[in-house]
Amino acid sequence: MTSISSNTKSIILTLVAVSSIVATSFVEPIPQDPQYHLFADQRSFFNIPNALNVVSNLFFALIGIAGLFHLCIRRSLVIVPSLFPAYVVFFAALVAIAPGSAYYHWNLDNQSLAWDRLPMTLVFMSFITIIIGERLSPLVAKFIFLPLLITGVWSIIYWYQSELAGDGDLRPYALVQFLPMLLIPLILLIYETKFSSDRAIWWFCGCYLTAKGFEALDHQIFDFLIIISGHSLKHLAASIACLIYLKYLQYRTVLEAEL
Repeated sequence: MTSISSNTKSIILTLVAVSSIVATSFVEPIPQDPQYHLFADQRSFFNIPNALNVVSNLFFALIGIAGLFHLCIRRSLVIVPSLFPAYVVFFAALVAIAPGSAYYHWNLDNQSLAWDRLPMTLVFMSFITIIIGERLSPLVAKFIFLPLLITGVWSIIYWYQSELAGDGDLRPYALVQFLPMLLIPLILLIYETKFSSDRAIWWFCGCYLTAKGFEALDHQIFDFLIIISGHSLKHLAASIACLIYLKYLQYRTVLEAEL
């Protein structure tokens, strides 16, 4: 599909994005299901409630710190220099996921859930910015980066305020989370890579989908395995996805002279 003209590729991406947004607008508002807070593994250890769901977030912080160290101090990651802020936000948001998600699982309610979801939106928005910048255009990525971050934060504020008003609506947050995962494989398919391989990004997407599967099967997995729940495995699978991406940034090589 790389023989398709640049204009056609841009039209395809725009149509997919706009169609998704329009289709979502026709869906009825989606309130937060109160049952969402009822996770399978409610065991406490060392006075930590929901202990494994709390502690399993530590991996996000470790990977985020490692990413920031290699990015900002060692300068050992192979990046598009003009997109440096997006890489920083990606790894910093990973660090922020750990306390945000730990706080939520320690105290399960919508207020703490907002702090869980907020850094995740920054991860989604910075990651799609990076993919666009590496494949389509660094200039376009720089132009949309701040608006995407603002949109991500707004989606959480909008959802939380709608819940307080008694008319919860998760639709914007759903778009922020799932639209990038729809666009990224499409971008990988129709745009040529400027780096040695993009297999790791496919693994990233695969691990993310696996994490969502673990989340959906939280109770069934816990009933089967007993020692760990689907939600804790979700944290581990998502962490592995981010670790794969970090190692990819460390070891890939540039195919084109200028980025």
